[in-house]
Amino acid sequence: KPAYELCACLVGSGPDGLITRADVEHAARAAASAPTVVRPPQAAAPAPAQSTSATHARGTRIPLKGVRGAVADKLSRSRREIPDATCWVDADATELMHARVRMNEAGGPKISLLALLARICTAALARFPELNSTVDMEAREVVRLDAVHLGFAAQTERGLVVPVVKDAHTRDAESLSAEFARLTEAARTGTLTPAELTGGTFTLNNYGVFGVDGSTPIINHPEAAMLGVGRIVPKPWVHE
Repeated sequence: KPAYELCACLVGSGPDGLITRADVEHAARAAASAPTVVRPPQAAAPAPAQSTSATHARGTRIPLKGVRGAVADKLSRSRREIPDATCWVDADATELMHARVRMNEAGGPKISLLALLARICTAALARFPELNSTVDMEAREVVRLDAVHLGFAAQTERGLVVPVVKDAHTRDAESLSAEFARLTEAARTGTLTPAELTGGTFTLNNYGVFGVDGSTPIINHPEAAMLGVGRIVPKPWVHE
């Protein structure tokens, strides 16, 4: 038994009640000969129960379903399976903007900037067909695609959608403008069909409409690449 426990119940035999060594040894021998009392272990005090609401941050839960859920699944899969790399290039758009003005001054349906960017895409993909391809992981093959089905990002109240302009490589600027306008309106009203949302081979993302210079886009699975275009603004430019 610890000495401090013995001393707590001792009466000293020394002067003025001083506890001597003999007092401690006598008490120790008495304690050793006394029967041992086994005390049942005390149960630990139960931890205070936490309410379910305390374990979760308070907020509004929005179900990921419908178009928003499908987009979340597809973009998450893209991040898992496509090792993307981003390249940033500044380009002089002066002549592009002048060309659009001249085309629209000639009369007829108005040509959108997105349509001209799409024409640039289809011309570039004809020169670099590897960008208009997909990867067949089961066959371990890169599949170059003959047709360009051009997707474009459209932000709606229901979330981000990517309508697809089929056979974009066969269309002129006027046809592309009309198809972009039709699909954008269908996206806004929520009337896009599954066929109009699938089958893309390359995506054009014009995030310059949000007033930003650039971004790091997520490739639309199972495509191999996409083009993002930032805002077009006046800047000093050196001409050689």
